[in-house]
Amino acid sequence: MADPSPTHRPTTHNGSALLRKLQAHVGSNPSQLVGLSTLLISGAILLLLTGIAVTGSTLGLILFTPLIIISSPIWAPISVFLFFVVAGFLTFCGLGLAVAAGLSWAYRYFRGLNPPGSDQVDYARSRIYDTASHVKDYAREYGGCLQSKAKDAAPGA
Repeated sequence: MADPSPTHRPTTHNGSALLRKLQAHVGSNPSQLVGLSTLLISGAILLLLTGIAVTGSTLGLILFTPLIIISSPIWAPISVFLFFVVAGFLTFCGLGLAVAAGLSWAYRYFRGLNPPGSDQVDYARSRIYDTASHVKDYAREYGGCLQSKAKDAAPGA
């Protein structure tokens, strides 16, 4: 015999069923439900704004393409010129900033204010001085030996 009670429950398409499922899944922690709902609302808003931006960009491109094509002989040289002007200006500013930073560092170094890296410069200076003094001592020691050998080889010189 057929069971008189329906085994299939009719589904309702409202938001309360979704909220009940979410609440049952989340359990007794309401902060997770608030976080999830915030995430869903923020995602929906961002998706809507993305759609508006893409639609606006596409319509703008469709509307302004004829104007862009007609005026491209003017825009191409102007854009190349502006690119070089902006690149030169940024290069000049960057190099000027580097020179100013270097001069500031050198001023602080020579005034004895110990800017960052001054200990490495002092170490390099001491290494160069030590190496130069060793070469000088080596030249004195073996330079005299070479002069005496030259006199032995050519006594009349």
